[in-house]
Amino acid sequence: MMPPDPKSAYNNLPSLPPPLDVETKAVLKRCVTARAAIAELRRAGELIPDQSVLVNTIPLLEAKDSSEIENIVTTNDALFREASQAEDGGDPAAKEALRYRSALYSGYQSLKSRPLTSRTAIEICSEIKGVQMDVRKTPGTQLKNSFTGEVIYTPPEGADRLREMLSNWERFANAEDDLDPLVRMAILHYQFEAIHPFLDGNGRTGRILNILVLIQAGLLDIPTLYLSRHIVRSKGDYYRLLQGVTLRGEWEPWIVYILTGVETTATWTNTRIRAIRDLMLHTTDHMRSAAPKIYSRELIEAIFAQPYVRIQHLIDARVAERHAASRYLKQLADIGVLHEEKRGRDKLFVHRKYMQLLGSDEHTFELYPAVTTKAKSR
Repeated sequence: MMPPDPKSAYNNLPSLPPPLDVETKAVLKRCVTARAAIAELRRAGELIPDQSVLVNTIPLLEAKDSSEIENIVTTNDALFREASQAEDGGDPAAKEALRYRSALYSGYQSLKSRPLTSRTAIEICSEIKGVQMDVRKTPGTQLKNSFTGEVIYTPPEGADRLREMLSNWERFANAEDDLDPLVRMAILHYQFEAIHPFLDGNGRTGRILNILVLIQAGLLDIPTLYLSRHIVRSKGDYYRLLQGVTLRGEWEPWIVYILTGVETTATWTNTRIRAIRDLMLHTTDHMRSAAPKIYSRELIEAIFAQPYVRIQHLIDARVAERHAASRYLKQLADIGVLHEEKRGRDKLFVHRKYMQLLGSDEHTFELYPAVTTKAKSR
């Protein structure tokens, strides 16, 4: 088959499954190491009993990087601060990235009642964009080189054709065969990006679907795979290899790239989760030593579930009533665990060591100073 004309709608995009054996020796070899890394990631998640610590943080890092791929740039600080807000306003880019986390969580919850479907994709994209989305009905969508403006791909057109392609995508997503789920995810991701069913939000929707494919297959329990970290650091390869499938049917390099990303990011996230666990244990020891009267496991979990903490967070987590919650946060600031900030009429307590850990490529943190008898008696 002749490669598609970049300026013409690719309505002849081949259906799934691919017309060749994609589980080559190189692919299967990479599957083994990627699966081992995913298994280690699942075990790491079990080290932190309160899963909200992971569900509230790792997906936010994924949201930040996935949004950055689409040139929606925010910072960890702005993102976690925005996540703690109860009022309107704030950083628009952070708000958009937060909608990614919400969409990821909604998609994760939907798997409990139904399998992955094209309806899931539409709901995810709608939540990402903050408006009701549906498949494109009008022509004119083209993907261009961001530097030269040259058209590099024109996705299929026509609502009926797009729905037909999404139905095929859905059947392949739920096919009962012996294809490795990691390979299935790579194929589904290419196909979804090639269909490009929505006017906007396709990339972010596709990256959420990656994680849901692995959860549906039982390789992940919760959405903690930080795959966008790999893509944002190899953006050129990502788009080049996508194009390689389109123009030349080069499935192996694309699948190996995705499997490599799964392995490296699973390994990285595994180490990050263990570092979070270590910081939680260190903070527990410090609190027991410096402020034993306010220590509780629930208080520790609350300040790790939300690095920017408000009094209301402790109330909602049923750690304490308002007066006691205010006193707990002030004492945690006194012993150096939190840092108090004024935000309008509200008080915000920042868990700086945690934020520094989340924002760094390293998996280390500074220790709290030893507590003297004088300091302990205050």
